[in-house]
Amino acid sequence: MTSPWQAALGDRLDELDPALRDYFSAIPAGKVGRGSGVFETVGTPRRWLWPMLAILGRAGIVFPVWAHDVPFDVVNSPADGVVRAQRTFHFVGGDRVMLDEIGVTSAGLVDVLGRRRRLRAPLESTVVAGRVELRSRGAALRVGRLWLPLPFAPRVHLVEQRDGDRQRVELTMTMPVVGRIYEYAGSFSYRIEER
Repeated sequence: MTSPWQAALGDRLDELDPALRDYFSAIPAGKVGRGSGVFETVGTPRRWLWPMLAILGRAGIVFPVWAHDVPFDVVNSPADGVVRAQRTFHFVGGDRVMLDEIGVTSAGLVDVLGRRRRLRAPLESTVVAGRVELRSRGAALRVGRLWLPLPFAPRVHLVEQRDGDRQRVELTMTMPVVGRIYEYAGSFSYRIEER
């Protein structure tokens, strides 16, 4: 059994920092990957974007906030050739859950986002100096059985790397002309354990 990451990265998986290999390798049957840490920042200070982010927040994708020092938990569960991730952000005003599912196609990694899995983004993956970098190549919205490309889709850049004895993740979402519209960055510990 291989993970979507292994299928997409191939031999480049061996170039990862050893501390990251558990995260990107296959999770054994009957087990999950579980992590916990703190995001230094989550969201955007541009409040005029919050109404749009509120719609995506209800879908479990991103949230209309600008918060600092936010504790979070992540649970990665393997299922039918994909890895389903549930990230719980523990905001002062209450918990919010982000859901996504990473799979692999002949074109590479694909991230399907949200509670109803209605947003999809193909991802380019590279390994640079022991870290993983992912960049989105557009996005599509599911309407019935059709996936409709979004012409002005935001671009996502995600970096996963070692941070001492922890793992660091940094995500930025940008749009042409507007610039950065969303971000989160923080460190966490991660382990494989019984489901």
